[in-house]
Amino acid sequence: MSVDIDSIGEDIGLFDAIRTTRAIRRLKSDPVPVELIRKVCEAGTFAPSGGNRQPWFFVAVMDQDKRAFIAKKYNETFQSYIEPAKIAAQNPDYPDAKRRNMNAAIYLAEHLHEAPVHLFVAGWTRRGEPQSQALFPAIQNILLACRAVGLGASLTTAHRAHGEEIDRYIGLSEKTPSSALIPIGWPKGKYGTPTRRPIDDAFFVDQIPEGRLD
Repeated sequence: MSVDIDSIGEDIGLFDAIRTTRAIRRLKSDPVPVELIRKVCEAGTFAPSGGNRQPWFFVAVMDQDKRAFIAKKYNETFQSYIEPAKIAAQNPDYPDAKRRNMNAAIYLAEHLHEAPVHLFVAGWTRRGEPQSQALFPAIQNILLACRAVGLGASLTTAHRAHGEEIDRYIGLSEKTPSSALIPIGWPKGKYGTPTRRPIDDAFFVDQIPEGRLD
């Protein structure tokens, strides 16, 4: 049965998508249509861009061998990064929410090769620096679009420890470095509203009261 890619996700409300787009790091290995990845990347291109420069590139790595290479490099970096948190989590008083987040991140690192899509977001440098002010709004659009079409996704930059090696491996140059990796696939879990502190703890008008941020 054919699926109308153009219609998928078009009816979800904006605020519903915003409130329920949480990081989903446990992904099925089932393939994802490349047309659906193209659709969420197109959503990325509607992000604001200073001077309408549109510096972005999106590289969807779907080849199994390439994903295995990337996952190996990623996991090497991640294991050293996560070690302090694993030690801290041995404390019985370690917050459950932090432990769940840590375990999800560990799962992603150990199963990254199974994620059917490794989406790299890259862009032209300007004055020798990545144009993050344009790329990260595009990334947020992609994450929202993934939510709308039913895909699970999360944002990570841990690959940057091997950034140049991975970039060259997927055809990016020093003038177009990757800023983020978004593993994408069909979610094993469910979407849901992430835990957030009340807006009134962070929202102020005109001035922050003295001592409020102490």
